[in-house]
Order: sequence, then structure tokens, then C-alpha cells
Amino acid sequence: MSDGEKVYKVDMLTRVEGEGRFYLKVRDGQVIESRLNIFEAPRYFEAFLRGRAIEEVPDIVARICGICPVAYQMSAVRALENALGRVPASPIRALRRLLYCGEWIESHALHIFLLHAPDFLGYASAMAMAADHKAVVERGLRIKKAGNGLIALLGGRAIHPVSVRLGGFTSAPEARLLADLRPTLQEALNDALATVHWAAGFSFPAFEQDYTFVCLDGTDYPLEWGDHIYISGQGRVAVADFHSRITESQVAHSTALQSRLKNGQHYLCGPMARLNRHHQRLHPQALDALHKSSLTLPVRNPYQSIVVRSLELVHALAEALDIIDAYQRPVPAFEAYTARAAIAAGATEAPRGLLYHRYQIGDDGLVKEATIIPPTSQNQAQIEADLVAVTPQLLALEDKQEHEQATHLCEQLIRSYDPCISCATHFLRLDIDRDDTAQEVDQ
Repeated sequence: MSDGEKVYKVDMLTRVEGEGRFYLKVRDGQVIESRLNIFEAPRYFEAFLRGRAIEEVPDIVARICGICPVAYQMSAVRALENALGRVPASPIRALRRLLYCGEWIESHALHIFLLHAPDFLGYASAMAMAADHKAVVERGLRIKKAGNGLIALLGGRAIHPVSVRLGGFTSAPEARLLADLRPTLQEALNDALATVHWAAGFSFPAFEQDYTFVCLDGTDYPLEWGDHIYISGQGRVAVADFHSRITESQVAHSTALQSRLKNGQHYLCGPMARLNRHHQRLHPQALDALHKSSLTLPVRNPYQSIVVRSLELVHALAEALDIIDAYQRPVPAFEAYTARAAIAAGATEAPRGLLYHRYQIGDDGLVKEATIIPPTSQNQAQIEADLVAVTPQLLALEDKQEHEQATHLCEQLIRSYDPCISCATHFLRLDIDRDDTAQEVDQ
């Protein structure tokens, strides 16, 4: 490494879901290399789906992630029901939104308290943080447990739920069982409101970007439903046409495809995109918490995403309570359908951002092609761009001989996206060069 060259790297990122590392090289004040390396083995889920009956898809895609299986199931059923020309009745839609609220609750609580908060409080892990902030960690675990309980009741189990099916659910709970969850959810809501105040009090690095935001667009705060996707600067595009507005490409340092807009622009999806576009659609309790917080809209500092997630935590808990209070048990729990040949797409908002599914099915009810675009693969190019943009701060820290702190600033920036690397790595486009003959292997 030359005198004018600086390298910032972490060979194994911690407090993220999956396996990855980052590498940033600066020479004479200019970034010459920025990489978020995703080296976790590809998992081939799109290939697994080919030739499978559409009824099998929700159970298969749930296995992509143990943190956000509901998101994969909901995006899949949205796409397949669009292909079948089916729109679920209101009680089924409400029950699905309630299930999705459970996932937001447990996922956001996990990230806020166990993965991201240690960065702000000066600890290497949540276990180390718990020694000095036991009450904080216990609060996070209470909130997460409330989300897990909701998923377990509606989904049949807390991880990889099994009740979601095309047309609805295999069964729907009795109202009294949902009512039994109410005290736990109310306590969690109180904890979440306290979390907003707590997180808003952190000291955030001064860093803002002029992001292109992408999120689901509809009549409610985006979660499990929406027929359009909003792209800042470009307006709304139908979910069915989103694939034509982006490109996916393989980069040498990643087993996940990177997504960009057709013009080559990287973009950001996730909580900041949702809040900036839809803050007025927050639940009243979450909107009130926003007004009382220190956030200034639009939020363009990724380090502040911990506050945004805490607001979405309030929203999900408050909305879950409202849905339970208005619950009408769907009878039957699912609606019949007839298979037909079609191509259709569906999208929902996973905790960490837009999750897009597109399927081609035959009149025999079998999947011919599947495309799944997770939020982490969409955010990967933006994360690398952020690492470039934060370089002036890194160099300022280097001038103070604080290389370790500079490296940590990069790591904290990546964690602010709550990347789920395992989700992203079911993609692969690999060129194998043997004896000067290139053989292309797809997924």
C-alpha cells in the first residue's frame, strides 16, 4: 500500500444477517475501489420453483429467510393471485396485513435492539451491551416476542409459517384467540413509543445523500398491498411493469445480482423510502411520535434509519391492535381458484424494503419461470455508493490517527440498511471458463 493509499475493510461483517465483507480503497483522496462483497453460497430458489405447482410456492419461498418469511409468502401470493385474476376478500386481506405486522414487529425489534443499537452505544455486540443496558435489551426482547406470538398464531409457527396459501389461509383463528394477544401487543406498543424517544436521542454522524427512493405505492402505509411502485423523480409505475424499469447485473465480487434503474442510477428502498413518501399515512400514534421526534423530513441520513424503524414499529403495533379490534373471521378461510396460463407480478414491503416477485405459470398450474428481487440486492449498489460518499469523513478521522473508528463508521453505515445477505444470494449468473470455452450456467 503506497503512502497516499488508505484501505478500509472488514473481512467478516457482524450484526448482519448472512455473510459478507466490505473493502474500500482510497488513493490520494480519491476512491478507486468500493465493494460490498457478498460471498455466501447462492441458493437457487428461482430454479427450485420451476416445474413446481403454484400451491407449493408459498411454503418454498418462506424458506428463503427465517427473519422475513411472511414477506416472501405475501409477495408470492400477490403475484400468483394476480396471475389467477383473484382479489381476496377484505377479511382475508386484513388477516394477511395483521400477519405482516407481526413480521415487521419482530424484524424491526431484532434490528433496532440487537444489531444496530450497539453501534450507537459503543458495544461490539448485543451481549456486551446487555451487561450495562439490561432494561433496554429486555424491552427489545419483549417487543420481538409480541411479534413472534402474532406470527405463531396466524401462521402456525413463529418461523417459516405454514398457514399461508393461495386464496387465503389454511385456517383462520377465532376472535378470542386474537383478543388474548391484545395485552402483550399493547405493552409492546408502549415499549415501542419509548423506543422512538430513546433512538431519537442518539448522536448521528453528519451524512446525507440525495437518494432516489423506491417503495410500494397505495392508499395505506405500504405493507402487504399496492398495485404501483413509486420511484422518486420518475413517479409511479405499475407493479406489473417494474421489471422493465430496472436492470439486474452480476458483479464479480457478489453472489447476489445488483439492481439499478434503466438509466444506471442506484436507488434505495426500505424504511427511509417508505417514510419520506408515506409519512402522512402512518397510524396516528406513529405520526404523533414522528412529530415529537427529532427527525426532519425528508430523512436522507441512513444512520437515522434506526429512528425510522422505531416509528414503523409503533405503526405496526398500533395497526395490529386496530385490526384485532375490527376482526371478522373469514369463513371459509380461503377462496377457490382455477389455474390458467399467465404472467404476473406482485410486490410487498419487507421490513428492509421492496420485495418483488414475478411468475410465469402454465395452464397446468406449474411454474415455468420465477423472478424474485429482494431488497438487499436492490440496495447493494446504493450501499457501495454510500461508502464512496462517506470517504471525506474517513479521511478526516485518518488525519487524527483514528483508522479503527473510520472503519467502524463504514460498518455502521452498512448495518443501517439492515442487509439480509442470505435473502439476496439465491441469484447466480456464473461464467465458467474451461479450455477457452465459456459455459454459461443460470441459477
